[in-house]
This record gives sequence, C-alpha cells and structure tokens, in this order.
Amino acid sequence: MTAMQQVPEPDSHAPDRNLALELARVTEAASMAAARWVGRGDKNGADGAAVHAMRMLINSVSMRGVVVIGEGEKDHAPMLFNGEEVGDGTGAACDVAVDPIDGTRLCANGMPNAVSVLAVAGRGSMYDPSAVFYMSKLATGPEAAGMVDLDAPPAANVLAVAKGKGCSPQDVTVVILDRPRHADLIAEVRASGARIHLITDGDVAGAIMAAREGTGIDLMLGIGGTPEGIIAACALKCLGGVILGKLAPRDEAERRRALDAGHDLNRVLTTDDLVTSDDVFFAATGITDGELVDGVRYLHGHATTHSLVMRSRSGTIRSIKSEHQLWKLRAYSSVKFD
Repeated sequence: MTAMQQVPEPDSHAPDRNLALELARVTEAASMAAARWVGRGDKNGADGAAVHAMRMLINSVSMRGVVVIGEGEKDHAPMLFNGEEVGDGTGAACDVAVDPIDGTRLCANGMPNAVSVLAVAGRGSMYDPSAVFYMSKLATGPEAAGMVDLDAPPAANVLAVAKGKGCSPQDVTVVILDRPRHADLIAEVRASGARIHLITDGDVAGAIMAAREGTGIDLMLGIGGTPEGIIAACALKCLGGVILGKLAPRDEAERRRALDAGHDLNRVLTTDDLVTSDDVFFAATGITDGELVDGVRYLHGHATTHSLVMRSRSGTIRSIKSEHQLWKLRAYSSVKFD
C-alpha cells in the first residue's frame, strides 16, 4: 500500500443495527409515563407525559435524527415538532417518526391497544404529506401483499386476503376506525361476509395487527391519519406486509395546498413510497393491553413493559418483556413514580 492509498471507511450512512434496542428504551419510557394517566380521562395530560419522557430519552440515542413525522400538529397536543433535531449527534443521519401515544383516547379511557411508537429510517426516506392530514388506507400481511388493490371494492380485497391466506371470506376480520365517514365501508365489508373489528383510535396498531400473525386481524381499511400511515409503513416494511394509501384532503383549502405541493391525489402510494429506505427500525411498547403487546404493569418497586422491536433489513422481530426499577424512572419522567 502506498502512502496515497487509504483504507476505506465502513459505511456510516445506514443506521446501526444496535439502534433497535436504543429505540425500545425510548418507547418504554414514554409508555411508562403515559400509563400513569390510563383511565383518567385526560388525553392531553397523558400525551404531555409521554412526550416529555420520549424527548428525554431520544436525545441519548446514537443518531443524528430529525423529526419528520411529529404527532402533535393534527390535534394541537404537546408534541415533538417537525424539524426538531433529536439524538446525541453521533451516528447516521436519520428521519424520525414519533407517536408517543398512538391512541390517546384509548389511554385516557383505559381501553385496549394504546401504544407508544417510534420509527427511524435513513435521512430523506420518509414521505412528506405536505400537511394533508388524512389518507385512505389499506394494510395487510405478506400472504396477500401482492393481491390487494386500494382502488378495488372492499369485497374484492376481502376475497384477495381470503385467497392469500387460504381461507373463506367469512374467516377474514377487517379492522376499521369507528367513524361516521366509514358507514358505507362498514356496510360493504359486512355484505362481503367478512367480520369487522371496530376501533375508536389507534390505526398504527390497527395496521400492524393486520400484518402480524396471531392477532386475529387480517386487513385494515378506511381513512385515517397520514402521519400514522407513514409510521405504519415503517412497521410493515419490517413485517413484510403492505400498506397502500391515497391522500384524502378534508376540504378545498387542503386539496389546493396538496396540489400546489405537487401531489397527485389519484396516486396510490405504496409501502416503498411512504418510506423508501431499506434500513428501517420500528419500536412499539404497550401502554394498555392489546392484541399486539401487553400494557404496563406497576408492581411494588418496579414496572414491567412489553415491546415489539423490528428491523427491515434483517427482518428481525423481537418481543421484549422488561422490568424497570421505579426509582430510576424519576430521572426522565414528569410523573412521580412510587
């Protein structure tokens, strides 16, 4: 080797695989802070506690992150805002999507499937919805990923999922947000013979349930939040499932902003459109019990959490149950743990 030759440096552009467990520590912190508010009827109080804990922990993660999907803009809750720099300033440059509580109303009312979620991918890889807050969505697992069509009638997608899973349409369960706007959709799904699981909130968890084995959910349909769709795309990229979406502006002003930003409102966005990177990390920790993960348990002197941690490049899915000493939690939570 001559003096002019150099040993090539390792690729530092992709997030390191150890990032997955660091992210789990962040969602664990947020879930434990939020869980103190379960059933208290104060969704903003719960969200504020979760945001505070998440912000404290996320800045210890080895990454140069920028929040591109912040959870608070739509409902004016306390938030980790878009453009906020997070991480400790070392490691790879990353896009970060956060939802300290997916299902704030579920948490406030003590209902199932409230989770804390966090996704990280390479810088510039997450879709920018340009303030279009809702999208029409379809999500399902790998068995039917290549067979579904967002523009097809609900019955056709139920049949496609049934074919992919080797079952009858009557065996398919569809998760749908319980909203007046979905009255026709619900009627069409019922007419197809499929079963329906209505949820009041939490369609990140709903999309993951549709893609993950053993949840009893096979398909998600309906209009939900665009930020939640992008976070769900990160999870489904790890699971091998599919999410399809089409922007759904709420009014003419939002439609005009979308067109001015260059969006094609007839375009069906795929999982790869919503997150282009092949290096995606996703972590979710349960706040209340649900089909995906168990909720936080408070015991004498400690708490237990249950998390799903996923990485797209390796396809690794970890289910992690952890015990936490409550006295340590006071360092990063606005809630007094005792």
